[in-house]
Amino acid sequence: MTARFIVEADGGSRGNPGPAGYGTVVRDGDTGQIVAEAAEFIGHATNNVAEYKGLIAGLRAARELDPDASVDVRMDSKLVVEQMSGRWKIKHPDMQPLAAEARTLFPRGRVTYTWIPRERNKDADRLANEAMDAGKAGRQWEPRASRAVAEPPLETAAPKAGWAAPADLGTPTTFVLLRHGETPLTPEKRFSGSGGSDPELSDKGRWQAERAAEALAARGSVQAVVSSPMRRTRQTAETVAARLGLEVRYEDGLREVDFGDWEGLTFAEVRERYPDDLTAWLGSAKARPTGSDESFATLTHRAGVARDKILARYAGKTVLVVSHVSPIKTLVRLALGAPPDSMYRMELSAASICAVQYYADGNASLRLLNDTSHLR
Repeated sequence: MTARFIVEADGGSRGNPGPAGYGTVVRDGDTGQIVAEAAEFIGHATNNVAEYKGLIAGLRAARELDPDASVDVRMDSKLVVEQMSGRWKIKHPDMQPLAAEARTLFPRGRVTYTWIPRERNKDADRLANEAMDAGKAGRQWEPRASRAVAEPPLETAAPKAGWAAPADLGTPTTFVLLRHGETPLTPEKRFSGSGGSDPELSDKGRWQAERAAEALAARGSVQAVVSSPMRRTRQTAETVAARLGLEVRYEDGLREVDFGDWEGLTFAEVRERYPDDLTAWLGSAKARPTGSDESFATLTHRAGVARDKILARYAGKTVLVVSHVSPIKTLVRLALGAPPDSMYRMELSAASICAVQYYADGNASLRLLNDTSHLR
């Protein structure tokens, strides 16, 4: 499989412009472990120039590890993320050549950009400050001086101890997680991922979507709708969105896992035909279904990226997220900071509702799990 890296980059300037430096870490996309880091004092510059320098250094480090890799860049600079994503124009002449250089390091389509809160970019921020401290002392940053911590970035949404987030963190972003309604495969408990027949909702599934729409309309708090692009989730999301008077935005990261040769089979049939592969899959988040390139570790990466994109776009709002069993369980697991095998200990019924609130400091709070009261 193609390597996947997460690049976390930051830059700072003490004076803006003033003495400036950047820091960056590269993480393994599956494990979250740091595999490379870099920092440099760059002299007199602005914050934005230092941030772009950090981005370039991170992409260079990732390319040195594997030029064929895919990269998810995570930065707390809204400016850099929006400009490199192509949503904002780059008008400042100091930034234009830096952005152009960053784009040359990997082909278009192999790098994604995600905004994260500063609290979740602490390693890159620390390295940038180490670089500036070194510059102040008349020397350059050296790797052995680093105190960067190797911790999986996708697990940072786990809540800390306490009953509630501090009031000064502002309004949380709420994900109302709705699983799609039943398809003909659902009652037979057959594997139905993104590599199969992409079934439509059954009559019962359409009824369930209508009931969910009624319940969510009665609550009256949903401000946006984001959905997996698969047929059953589109149909569910469009039913609810029509009732709420909202449009649906589609996010590929919310699609179900590709179950490969297991698509359309029951668990018993998979156990009979592919016993060794099934045992491996149940025992490791990195194992893949027979004939598939996707593991739960892969899903964790893309679901985490999708989560962060939605958080950046809809900060402080209530968002209906229409998805599937595995992505929803993954988002719940990440919110709780639970281990991968916790996914096998959750029940998630068709058209059920969960809710997770995300706070500005990276904390998350599970508010609801597998609510089916609207279907009774």
